[in-house]
Amino acid sequence: MALPAILKNLPLPVIGSPLFIISNPKLVIEQCKAGIVGAMPALNARPAEQLDEWLAEITETLAAWNRDHPDRPAAPFAINQIVHKSNERLEHDMQVCAKYKVPIVITSLGAREDVNQAVHAWGGIVLHDIINNKFAKKAIEKGADGLIAVAAGAGGHAGVKSPFALVQEIREWFDGPLALSGAMATGDAILAAQAMGADLAYIGSAFIATVEARASEAYKQMIVASNSDDIVYSNLFTGVHGNYLRGSVVAAGLDPDHLPESDPSKMNFGGGAAKAWKDIWGSGQGIGAIKQVLPAAELVARLKREYAAARSRLAL
Repeated sequence: MALPAILKNLPLPVIGSPLFIISNPKLVIEQCKAGIVGAMPALNARPAEQLDEWLAEITETLAAWNRDHPDRPAAPFAINQIVHKSNERLEHDMQVCAKYKVPIVITSLGAREDVNQAVHAWGGIVLHDIINNKFAKKAIEKGADGLIAVAAGAGGHAGVKSPFALVQEIREWFDGPLALSGAMATGDAILAAQAMGADLAYIGSAFIATVEARASEAYKQMIVASNSDDIVYSNLFTGVHGNYLRGSVVAAGLDPDHLPESDPSKMNFGGGAAKAWKDIWGSGQGIGAIKQVLPAAELVARLKREYAAARSRLAL
């Protein structure tokens, strides 16, 4: 399976998934320094002008790290762009990404040739997240370089496909970069993703419970205290189905077992959605493995130890 040079030789084959509201430059920088791809949504920078400041901070800090640590350079970083028509900031945010030549752009909620071409023009690559094989084929047809398969159990906007089925179907026709998302929070899960045919694991919820994450302490502690039984799947909050912490739904005065369906045509990923994500907390099913709030570097170190131990057990 062919990987572009930018994704080869990562100390740990992981992308830290972009977390709406929660990811910030501090978290991205620590993820990259620890050896995994750090990522954040462009929409996390508010007002829009802040994105320029954040990208300057990330690029300058990582460049300085690389000068001082030539023996262990930082992994590349990624910016997530919501390409759905409701995102009125897309053109502005793409221009800022072009200014800093963002190495990896993760696109969500629609595949667009113009966005892919713009990223390629400055030398970056595009990974598009999908929930089924049909969307995967459309993304590659429109020029994406790789795919992020969002399987059942992933945090936030997630699909319902088993990772075994989804990866197998994609690998029947696509041999390019493939990351797998869905209930992964251990080094064993990273190796399992590779065994199924993915190149990289795409891990998000575990990084909510890190020191650098821009989440409330209550949110972090709920991640630590919860497990897969505490996850609710609903499209009520943004118009797209996603996984959320049951405790946050209850705290909002709603019955998590009797949530109404939302109208998908009224999707909103701008300011309206921000309130939903702020009050209704996204999370994947893998959080049973998260036992404490840690610095991001310590979490990555744990994943590295577990990944090495899993490989050793299987004599790989």
